[in-house]
Formats: sequence, structure tokens, C-alpha cells
Amino acid sequence: MNGAASSGAETHWRALESLYASAPVNAMFDSALEVTGEGRSRITFEVTESAYHAAGAAHGTIYFKMLDDAAFYAANTLVTDRFLLTTSFNLHFTKPVREGKVVAEGRWVSGRRRVFVAESRLVDAEGDEIGRGTGTFMKSRIPLSSLDGYSA
Repeated sequence: MNGAASSGAETHWRALESLYASAPVNAMFDSALEVTGEGRSRITFEVTESAYHAAGAAHGTIYFKMLDDAAFYAANTLVTDRFLLTTSFNLHFTKPVREGKVVAEGRWVSGRRRVFVAESRLVDAEGDEIGRGTGTFMKSRIPLSSLDGYSA
């Protein structure tokens, strides 16, 4: 990638990170997005008792949110003009998690025009995979530039 293209991509990636931070839902979570390259993202978050189900481990909603977000942002690194929308998402739980740091890693798999496929995985503080997901995302009619949070 040449310097100008790299600079444009970096600006887009930082704007996506800003967009994540600006979403009202993310005020409910101690989390941060880092776009690590084209088609790649990482969300680091802290699981607390506030996300537990009745049996004392993190509820599946936290798995879904972080897996979906990581895959979504990995895919949206390839789209600089439009906001993507999740059209489907499949997830698999492999281990319960209680309190602690969890990392969601997203990776774009395929698609470059209208429909994108990305996958993600959750890793706990011990380095064990605790969940995995695959999503399909579609370009919306919403310009990224129209979103207040999308800024470098």
C-alpha cells in the first residue's frame, strides 16, 4: 500500500474507532475498539458481575455483542463510504466466562461489494477461546460521513 492509500486507510480506521466509542450502547461496557489492519479488529473489554445471568457467569448477550462488533468493524474497514448492517450472525459458546478481561478478534473473510462475511472469536484472560461467530453484513444507505461519531 502506498503512503497516500495507507494514510487514507489509517484515517478511516481511526474514524471507525471513534464511531465505536461514540455509540450510546458502548457506555454500558468497559470496552475499546482497535482496528489493527485491513479486515481486522480487536475489542478489549472487561466482564463484570453486571453482565451475569442467574447462574453466575456472563450472559450470552455479552458474547453476541462483542463477537458481532468485532466482525462488523473488521468488515467495515473495507467500506469507506457506508455503514454496514448485520443481516445474520451465528455464534457458538465454548466456555463460560466470569469476571475478567476478554478480547474479541474480528477478521474479514469475503465480499467487497455489497455483502461481506466476517468472523470473530472471544479469548479470555487465560488465553482460552470462549466463543466464536460468523456474520454477514450488508452496505446500508447510511453514509459514514453523516454519523457524528465517525471522525478521525
